[in-house]
Amino acid sequence: MEFSRLDDFLKKITDTIVPGVDCSVYVHHKPVYRGCYGYADVAEKRPITTDTMYYLYSASKLLTCVAALQLHERGEFLMFQPVSDFIPEYRDMKIARRLLNGNVELVPATRQIRIQDLFTMTGGLSYELESPSIRRMQKETNGRCPTLETVRAIAKEPLLFEPGTHWNYSLCHDVLGALIEVISGKKFGEYLQENLFDPLGMKDTSFYLPEEKRCRMASQYAFDSKTRTYAPKFGNAYAFGSEYESGGAGLISTVDDYMRFAEALCRFGVSAEGTRILSENSVRLMRMNHLTPATQPDFNWIHLAGYGYGLGVRTLVDPTRISTLAVDGEFGWSGAAGAYVIIDPENELTVYYAQHMLNSQEEYIHPRLRNIIYACLR
Repeated sequence: MEFSRLDDFLKKITDTIVPGVDCSVYVHHKPVYRGCYGYADVAEKRPITTDTMYYLYSASKLLTCVAALQLHERGEFLMFQPVSDFIPEYRDMKIARRLLNGNVELVPATRQIRIQDLFTMTGGLSYELESPSIRRMQKETNGRCPTLETVRAIAKEPLLFEPGTHWNYSLCHDVLGALIEVISGKKFGEYLQENLFDPLGMKDTSFYLPEEKRCRMASQYAFDSKTRTYAPKFGNAYAFGSEYESGGAGLISTVDDYMRFAEALCRFGVSAEGTRILSENSVRLMRMNHLTPATQPDFNWIHLAGYGYGLGVRTLVDPTRISTLAVDGEFGWSGAAGAYVIIDPENELTVYYAQHMLNSQEEYIHPRLRNIIYACLR
């Protein structure tokens, strides 16, 4: 294995479109590559280092889904159960339908949102971050927005479609995080700490950035292609309040910490130290394509052609659709600031790539990064 092409690519993008990158590659469960290039803070010329911290954004979703699958394994719920069995506010949902005259009418949903719908993004929810229910909760709680109370409030928003009939990227995994709170009887973050972070030795992962670690947090940017400069972007818009723990986009972590988690999935649920966080069968279920002939057409992001969607992850089902060098069964997800995870248990390959730029250029970066890494393996 030789990774000079990967080095060249990471240097190229840090010279042109991304302020800083951090990439780790494991093969056969051993570290074979680590590349840190560019700046964690452009103005201060502070370099990216191996302990730099980042918002995970939607890379949080994998952790949320694994945590929920742990409870599924323990018999705490069944996938076909209605969410309302645990969060009653989701019992009588309404669907917003646009009429020919442009008006919107609300009609009762004919079937309830099932827990599996949350995993698979088929619940009919939206990703509206400033909905009336969220704004009202922010005002009523003086900006705290406790997780469960906020997710209960989100149930007041109309659905986009009948549950189970379409795929739509949404707040489904935020609802899943609140479901974990109800079932476990613990705050969502506490459950993750006890059942994932501590068992895996993830010492730098949480919903909140401790004061003593602020100096390690990468500054966040948006790239201006006209001026070729980086504009600072502050905070995480998906964290609705000071007490909101977003299962969909709320966690902060490092590359090393996230690799501990991703490696456990690549080992079919067992950490390098032998700690089992999930059964092999659950990992296999997670990476199966759960889209149906009716919902598959909705999963139409151009850079994910050839992929299906499992329980919170993309999963490669047809490499010819995108002519990727990856193989069937490669799975993972990404994050709004550019994070990208590749998990390939058959080839024992795990990759985690981090950057901190909100217009992330993932359609350009991620497919190229994937092809380069697979080419480097031979």
